[in-house]
Amino acid sequence: MKSSIIVTTPEELIGIIDTAVSSRINPLEELINSKLNPKKENVTVKEAAKRLNVTELTIRNYIKKGVIDASKIGRRIVINLEALENTLKEVKSLKYRR
Repeated sequence: MKSSIIVTTPEELIGIIDTAVSSRINPLEELINSKLNPKKENVTVKEAAKRLNVTELTIRNYIKKGVIDASKIGRRIVINLEALENTLKEVKSLKYRR
C-alpha cells in the first residue's frame, strides 16, 4: 500500500473536505427533496388519452370506475401524471365473475 503525505494549510484541508462531502451529499439532497416535494404535473383527459394511446372515452370510463384518480377544476378534469404512472405500474389480477 502506497502512502503519501500532503502538506496543506487548515483552510485548504477544510476546502478539500467540503468539496468531497458536498459532491456526495448534493445528489442525496436532490433525491430527498424530489421525493418529499414532487412536481405536480397535471394532464387533461385528452393528453392522458394521447399518452396511453387510447380514446378519451376509455380514460373517462376508467375515471368513473375508479381505476384512475382524477380531480375536477371547474369544468375541466385533470389527472395527476405521477398518480397515472403509479396506476399503470400496479398489476391487478383479472378474475372473471360469473
